[in-house]
Amino acid sequence: MGALVRLEVRRALRNKKFLFFSVIYPGLLFLIVAGGADTTTEVGDSGLGLPAFMMVSMASFGALTAVLVGNSERIAKERESGRVRQLRLTSLPGRGYVLAKTASAAVVSLPSIVVVFVTGAVVKDVRLDAWQWLALMAAIWAGSLCFAVLGVAIGYCVTGDAVRPVTMIVYFGLSLLGGLWMPTTTFPSWLRSLADWLPTHAYAALGRAIELGDAPHVRDIVLLVAYFLLFAGGAAWLYRKDTLKT
Repeated sequence: MGALVRLEVRRALRNKKFLFFSVIYPGLLFLIVAGGADTTTEVGDSGLGLPAFMMVSMASFGALTAVLVGNSERIAKERESGRVRQLRLTSLPGRGYVLAKTASAAVVSLPSIVVVFVTGAVVKDVRLDAWQWLALMAAIWAGSLCFAVLGVAIGYCVTGDAVRPVTMIVYFGLSLLGGLWMPTTTFPSWLRSLADWLPTHAYAALGRAIELGDAPHVRDIVLLVAYFLLFAGGAAWLYRKDTLKT
């Protein structure tokens, strides 16, 4: 399985378009959204300045791009081309393929997080303690695994032709409604209630709690773990179903 992970990482790193949208694009968005705001411009009652608030949002968005979009499109296309069928003829177990896809996506998501953090610290003067930077990176990276398995599930659920529009609907829907692009406090009350239960909302909340010097809320951790188990179970079921077809 280790060899497959290394192969998947190399394939992703050779894809310049993928690298731009997953690594560079979130950093550019952060600069555009933060604009001329300084650290004294607070976001609602969050207690965070706009640059710090959006830094977590865009780092989470970048990791989401890397693991969700990358996994879903590659798996759907590999199923269509017959590569997945060929791998099943090897000694690699089915769970090994799914775990390799999840692990390789998680590795590729790290650069996107680092780029946004460096941009926030150097360009927008975001200042945090050393433990907060490390905790932020760990929380955002670990939380991205939830969306990595969602990408696997989508890749096994749709065809190569349909995977991009389906992924984009899920991707932008979760990003917008989960509050990665704008604070959910600007939403109507009914939409805010819905957003509170989305995995992306809990995902961003992990980092914002750390920025305030607090531990992540138990509710957010439990919600992300529940979604991870749900998505992983769905991916496993879809993989077995796909295996029976072939």
